Amino acid sequence: MSVERLFLDALAEQATEVPGSRSRLLAAASARRRPAPAGPAWAAPYAGRVAAMDALLASAARWDEEIVEGWNLRELVAHLAAKDSLLAAAVGASVLGPPIGVDEALARTRELQEYGQDRPVDETRRIWREQADLLCARLAEVDPDRVVQPGGVPFAVRDHVLARMLETWIHTDDAAKVAGVRLPLPIATHVHPTADFCVRLVPWTMLLSGFEATTRSVRLTLTGSGGGDWYMPLDVAHVAGAYQGETTDVSLTCDVTAFCFLLGGRGDGFTWEVAGDQALATDLLTAAPALSGP
Repeated sequence: MSVERLFLDALAEQATEVPGSRSRLLAAASARRRPAPAGPAWAAPYAGRVAAMDALLASAARWDEEIVEGWNLRELVAHLAAKDSLLAAAVGASVLGPPIGVDEALARTRELQEYGQDRPVDETRRIWREQADLLCARLAEVDPDRVVQPGGVPFAVRDHVLARMLETWIHTDDAAKVAGVRLPLPIATHVHPTADFCVRLVPWTMLLSGFEATTRSVRLTLTGSGGGDWYMPLDVAHVAGAYQGETTDVSLTCDVTAFCFLLGGRGDGFTWEVAGDQALATDLLTAAPALSGP
């Protein structure tokens, strides 16, 4: 397993019908990779990040090195498994590891971290990957618009799955940086719905951060593969949608991946182009990570 495999995975994710040598390369990639978990098309962004994280873990040399939040790689993987298990329980999928004692993210994280302490590292990795597989398989039978509340957070199932994509993407990136590995980005069709989810969170981050902006609106242009152009009212009673020439208080432009990572609490060095109300842009930037967690 190697960094090369991660790039082969990315190539395989993008393939439909391809001729010649590229087709042979894809066949080689498929032979060497554990495929993304099987599930419905709307869960593919999450499944793709699970496969990428699994490829990274396959070549991990140091499981005791700190990655983020004071957690080493084993503890980080246990955290991902914990969050996945709460969603699995909410949609009726089997839960691996110890039974869920408390339906709360950090409490469940501690349960799985403690469970894995005296077990081989491969056991934590196995629980995480098999939990993801079980979750994706169950999602094929679940209404994506059904609202569930794992950890007390009410969202439609499809949005919980996009949240799992974002967190898995970010923590895979955390681990890759510590390991000195350069990762390929997710494909555009996986990035775009995740970005849309992040856009729809912004009015809530403003509300939770105490900024009064319910009469304001934003044009948000996200550049790069999977980006787009959104009209974003800052009243939580209204949902962001495609920009269609509406008048707004501010226009913001930034890279789509950087924006997603900003919402996920990885906004160091983040910048965007601002046209219009500079103070509102500053408030938006301050509030954006309000829903992020470890």
